Amino acid sequence: MNFIELSHPHALAALGYIAATVMGITLGLLGGGGAILTVPILVYLFGHVATRATQESLLIVGLVSGIGTLPYIKRGLVEFKTGLTFALPALAGVAIARRVILPQIPAEFALSGGLSVSKDTLLMGAFAVVMMLAARAMLFGRAIKATAERAPPLQVGAQGFGVGAITGFLGAGGGFLIVPALVGLLKLPMDRAVGTSLLIITLNSLFGFTMSLGQSSIPSESWPFLAGFTLLAALGILLGSRLNQKVPAPVLKKAFGWFILGMGSLILLTEIFQR
Repeated sequence: MNFIELSHPHALAALGYIAATVMGITLGLLGGGGAILTVPILVYLFGHVATRATQESLLIVGLVSGIGTLPYIKRGLVEFKTGLTFALPALAGVAIARRVILPQIPAEFALSGGLSVSKDTLLMGAFAVVMMLAARAMLFGRAIKATAERAPPLQVGAQGFGVGAITGFLGAGGGFLIVPALVGLLKLPMDRAVGTSLLIITLNSLFGFTMSLGQSSIPSESWPFLAGFTLLAALGILLGSRLNQKVPAPVLKKAFGWFILGMGSLILLTEIFQR
């Protein structure tokens, strides 16, 4: 039995809406990381299957990040040219993940020893691993500092493509990879990296959502739910953008890193034992 099934569904839904707001706040504060919570929230708190949740997450994260970009644009903290330099190869990664890789994964496939694994289990297991890698980067990654010399375009393009593939495959924004790349490879100051990261996440996520429309569609009865979820997350990201100037980011980053490490571990254990 799934550990979530032991709880009252209404309590889980209330917790899910609170978590949506927290996701938005974190995304606004850090320019990434918070969006990685969207799929687990949809799957474990609202009961959506993983394949559907990754599609919904792309829409939610894209819209919320777009709204969160606006305060940074107003403050002149979005580097459009630099953002497009990173985003264009990322869009190629998104397209390949959504149109080539995901459709090739069967709904159920056999493993050795007579075991079988569903596509949803594979997605959530991969998601848990990415969460733990994100946590490791937040907790133990070296401090990154901008210098005068930028990385070669091929290196930037390769990292952008990799981030796009993660976004397309898992429905995560990939901001935990984008911000360090913008600072370390493209030499942006941290405040500009956060704003530019939100722009890139917006482009990647909305493009990934459009890529998935030809393969599956969101039921009409789900749109009011998605609107409410997105609204709460959007309010959170606007609040996070305001707090960005007041809350010490390193402290928040460490705390959030430990949180998603625990969540990633819990998701992985859940998927292993319930299957």
